[in-house]
Amino acid sequence: MKNLFPYSFNEKRYHTYNYYLKQTYGGKVAKVILDAGFTCPNRDGSRSTGGCIFCSGAGSGDSNIYRKEDLLRQYEENKKVMDRKWPNRYYIPYFQSFSNTYGPLEKIREMTGIFLDREEVAGIALATRCDCLSPEIIGYLTEINQIKQIYLEIGLQSSNDMTGKKINRAHSFEEFREALYTLKDTGIHVCVHVMNGLPMESEEDMIQTILDLRHLPFQAIKIHMLHVLKNTALGDIYEKDPFPIMGREEYIDLVVKQLRLLPPETVIERLTGDPLKDDLLAPSWVLNKTTILNDIDKKMRALDVYQGDLYE
Repeated sequence: MKNLFPYSFNEKRYHTYNYYLKQTYGGKVAKVILDAGFTCPNRDGSRSTGGCIFCSGAGSGDSNIYRKEDLLRQYEENKKVMDRKWPNRYYIPYFQSFSNTYGPLEKIREMTGIFLDREEVAGIALATRCDCLSPEIIGYLTEINQIKQIYLEIGLQSSNDMTGKKINRAHSFEEFREALYTLKDTGIHVCVHVMNGLPMESEEDMIQTILDLRHLPFQAIKIHMLHVLKNTALGDIYEKDPFPIMGREEYIDLVVKQLRLLPPETVIERLTGDPLKDDLLAPSWVLNKTTILNDIDKKMRALDVYQGDLYE
């Protein structure tokens, strides 16, 4: 099969985040993780309690050892780690933990405002939910998007509302879809998070999520494998009664199928995650991130396929 698309992707067969950043900013850009002390509406009782069943007590910010410090201290300390790897580059402060637009507008103004004048900051990323985007907050983010590119990372995991109920997501796919169309003309860059391997889903369900998403207005996607973590609701279930976990080869085959269905211009920010070894119950194979990505590349070359070659 010929490569029908006008992308070289730096020798990759999918539109990598690294390629996007280099094309956009002219060089290496690193994300600096931050915790601004938010919560989520499915934790505080607004919509539900307990949070998503797979989510840790740190709201996915477990690797940020400075998360209890003030924001500038978090930024500077986590940035030092990046500086040692890649000196003299741009950075994206990434508000990762919990839902970072779920709070008063003044708090969002304060936490983002401290980065708007910093020359090394290329943009600002905020992880959040589709039901945490009021007109006032969208208006403010649209305004500062003229100064620094704003990246919203919106968790979905699955387009199946039955799955959404089982994982305690506490919002519908229709709410998610409406939020994307509300953001469509703002210039804000939207990244959608989806998750493979949820125990209540078949491969057809995971493919259907991509089919339901691919014509919607978003710019990037993160595809994760389920991590069953200690001290989570799902981890407690697994420890009492272990359920089958998707295997490594099965995951690689599925990701290749999903990439082929996505638009070729969609930026692929992640194809696997980074769990902390001491927190992980299963599957152990996700700890070998580099080999997983290499084998996705090998699979695509062996099949001679590309991101988007089945996109309609």
